[in-house]
Amino acid sequence: MRSTHVLMSGILRDMQPEAVSIEHQATTTQQTPSRSQLEKRVLRLAWTVIGENLLQTMLGVVDTILVASLGAVALAGVGAALQVIYVTTAALSALSVGVAVLVAQAYGAGRLVEAGALARQGLFWSVLIGLPITVIGLLLTPTLIGLFGLAPDVSQVGIDYLAVTMSTITTLTMMLLIGGVLRGISDSRTPMIITAVANVINVIASAALIFGWAGLPALGAVGSAWGSVVARLIGAILLAGILWRGRNGVRAGGGGLWWPQLSVLRDILRIGMPAAVEEVLIIGAIASLTPVVATLGTIPLAAHRVAINVLSLSFLPGIGFGLAATALVGQAVGAQRLAEARAVAQIALRWAVIWMGGLGVLFIVFAEGLVRIFNNDPQLVAEGAAAVRVVALTQPAWAVTFALGGALRGLGDTLSPLVISGSAIWICVGLALVIVLWWVPALWGIWLAFLIVGPFEAAVFWRKWQQRISSWSL
Repeated sequence: MRSTHVLMSGILRDMQPEAVSIEHQATTTQQTPSRSQLEKRVLRLAWTVIGENLLQTMLGVVDTILVASLGAVALAGVGAALQVIYVTTAALSALSVGVAVLVAQAYGAGRLVEAGALARQGLFWSVLIGLPITVIGLLLTPTLIGLFGLAPDVSQVGIDYLAVTMSTITTLTMMLLIGGVLRGISDSRTPMIITAVANVINVIASAALIFGWAGLPALGAVGSAWGSVVARLIGAILLAGILWRGRNGVRAGGGGLWWPQLSVLRDILRIGMPAAVEEVLIIGAIASLTPVVATLGTIPLAAHRVAINVLSLSFLPGIGFGLAATALVGQAVGAQRLAEARAVAQIALRWAVIWMGGLGVLFIVFAEGLVRIFNNDPQLVAEGAAAVRVVALTQPAWAVTFALGGALRGLGDTLSPLVISGSAIWICVGLALVIVLWWVPALWGIWLAFLIVGPFEAAVFWRKWQQRISSWSL
């Protein structure tokens, strides 16, 4: 207990912000930054977001390895439970996206007290919404796992794991929300550091509780869930403490409203709900590809999982530059600087294309080696490598959707990305089914659908961004 207190005190002390007066911050937000300054801001935000998401990805890999050591039953049961958690988290992302955009716009305008009040409102609502969802989720856990039609032993593992993990919904939502708020006020370093701390705690606690180290009970697969409970609770407490004390002149513990406001919730959901629906649609579409791939056989299905793992790595630069665009375009909107918003979007777009395009080249050259990291079966390597190469060719188009989707959200337009990306990915699912059944009965045919649709999706994003930024009135 004492070690946790010391850890928190040290982090809070190291991250204690310099004194920033409202008047000084308001003055600096009215100074138009140069192109090189904007480029540095975009890169600084993007790299830390990429680092944070890479840490989360690696945590998932480590957790999978730990659970996999218990056998196929444990791995399958935990996998089913995580599908439910992913959808739930995506739905709750409405709060984090909505608050992040509103805070970024207030911060850009120099309204620091308002930004702090909005952050506090987000924290209030994350608890008021998260707790009932946790209770409902716990009650529905057997029903939700039952939807997967699993064997009894696998189903029991999934039920046990989900029942524990559901208790982390509120703390996970708080971490996502506070991370978005901090990025909105140009601090992406703090969420990355806290994520790193939480990940280390998660790995240590999960391993100890799975295998019964240090005199702790050996809980098996559910031990991984309890490790997440501990790590997310500590992470949420650290982030909440930092935001409460303040960063860059914005503090949730400052002046303003001290009770939940429905009007603020409406504004948060107006911006955030389309983003949440978009996430759910994308997750649902990717999941719906599994039965299509299953028609090709067991080896292609395994290779498909490998391709998705590679895909998750390729998305990291896009996520980083997209979130940087959201934060900095949002600040430009608040400061009423049209030229700055345009420049930020252009910089984020250029770097996203460079990095995702570069990853695409590496994927093409090293496709077989990437697949062999997961499995050495010759047929699986051949199937997976072909799919990875098609994924590689789609990277530049996806880079455009990430960067300009983030820029549109910074303008407060989360509906356009929902309509564009939500439609495109389900068109991809339908086209993939047609390709596999009547043209190319192979795994790479599934991903060919994304290669065909991707450039059209990117073009629509480009046109929509040009329309929205041109019609935006100062």
